Amino acid sequence: MTKMADGGSSVEIVEGCRLPVLRKNQEHEDEWPLAEILSVKEVSGRKLYYVHYIDFNKRLDEWVTADRLDMKKLQFPKKEAKTPTKNGLPGSRPSSPELRKSLDLNLQSATAPSRGKTLPTPKRKVEPVPLVPQVPPAPPVPSLPASTEASPAAVYPAVRETNTFKTREDHDQISSLTTNGTARRLIPSQPGRKRKANCGPTDEMIKVLQYNKPQSASVFLPPPEDSQDSSDGIPSAPRMTGSLVSDRSHDDIVTRMKNIECIELGRHRLKPWYFSPYPQELTSLPILYLCEFCLKYLKSLKCLQRHLTKCNLRHPPGNEIYRKGTISFFEIDGRKNKNYSQNLCLLAKCFLDHKTLYYDTDPFLFYVMTEYDSKGFHIVGYFSKEKESTEDYNVACILTLPPYQRRGYGKLLIEFSYELSKVEGKTGTPEKPLSDLGLLSYRSYWSQTILEILMDLKPDNGERPQITINEISEITSVKKEDVISTLQYLNLINYYKGQYILTLSEDIVDGHERAMQKRHTRIDPKCLHFTPKDWSKRGKW
Repeated sequence: MTKMADGGSSVEIVEGCRLPVLRKNQEHEDEWPLAEILSVKEVSGRKLYYVHYIDFNKRLDEWVTADRLDMKKLQFPKKEAKTPTKNGLPGSRPSSPELRKSLDLNLQSATAPSRGKTLPTPKRKVEPVPLVPQVPPAPPVPSLPASTEASPAAVYPAVRETNTFKTREDHDQISSLTTNGTARRLIPSQPGRKRKANCGPTDEMIKVLQYNKPQSASVFLPPPEDSQDSSDGIPSAPRMTGSLVSDRSHDDIVTRMKNIECIELGRHRLKPWYFSPYPQELTSLPILYLCEFCLKYLKSLKCLQRHLTKCNLRHPPGNEIYRKGTISFFEIDGRKNKNYSQNLCLLAKCFLDHKTLYYDTDPFLFYVMTEYDSKGFHIVGYFSKEKESTEDYNVACILTLPPYQRRGYGKLLIEFSYELSKVEGKTGTPEKPLSDLGLLSYRSYWSQTILEILMDLKPDNGERPQITINEISEITSVKKEDVISTLQYLNLINYYKGQYILTLSEDIVDGHERAMQKRHTRIDPKCLHFTPKDWSKRGKW
């Protein structure tokens, strides 16, 4: 804690206090968002405050000086009641109202049947508080059923203005949900009939119609179970099969704060976004040095230079399974190359908040993307996946390093993960929850991939082309739930005369063509040399 003089009076600042803090926005203008004090330290006789901006991503958290604090609007944390004996958990220090709401939400969620443990639930009314950053819910669109019985789909010939898809459905058994779980009716019910959610076959006939003006949808598609559009984005329980999802129940003041100031990786210096469990003695260094080939961490430039004279690696360990131009992918077994895999996880945790770190990397494969030049293969990004996934996950963690972001590498990593799924003959989906940036990348990739298929449909013998949700999933290896949620997100689905209509307006078509022009680099399946293994045989581990 610290004390500050304000107009002759002494004001005591403790962890958990909230007050406006001065920062620059994207337009470099001054703003004063509300922030919470997470920690206080003194450096060279000067007080520094670690602040988390409320409703902002944690990667914007920072140390600030006292002159950036608005002491006139200081909010003290409410004192906790004495240790409860029935309905609560003891606390070690006062917390802010939002922190207590989060605790209440955790207690309430822990009583769900899917949790591994149960905790007592407070009897008072609980107000849900979002614990992870969320992307705004998708616009209203109609619902598709959840089962996957395939049937032929008829499609009208695509015309320049608008493409539309139609699905015939037993509409007596349909209702819809918003992305946050709120029920809404699709169409006026017939007297004496009730509509049930998610009933009937899912993959009915889809037809393409043409409209000069796209019809607006007045309903929502119910989010699939695996969809990122859940109300809180928190997994029901951590899995013991190698999941890297963080259950968020063990967050404390230490892991909420960035502990590494700067990382030097090759010719780049990176400013971490989040906490990463590097050894404690390295967290006080102004710069942490990493070998860009083996990712070993060192405490000084001299140590790095000495290490480089002994390190023989000029590319990630493992097998190079793809190369086209300067882009290569290496497959790394988490059991055979444990040191590299652990170092990669430590580096990735600096930029991934929703994943936890397990030092047991044996259940995972790591696919590292590199750029080649005369000095070697430089890491650009990576994704990991479980050797055996019971839930069809084809990605556990995925990351493009900050120096290479906004250059199309994220979609390239996603595209490569689905190419592997195609070779394996499976459909796949990323492990949830995704980070905010990961969700944006996946939504963009799914949208472009599905629109690419729909726009390429051709009439068959004068008849309208046909396609089903199952066929889209099989062509792309994108899981059916992700296909449906993408159609929902794009607001393509309408309900018309007992059928589902997918309407591609001219704006969507133009936007898709512009986006595809920017994707200069694509994965070439001919350059992929990959043979899937049967990991169910433990001898291959």
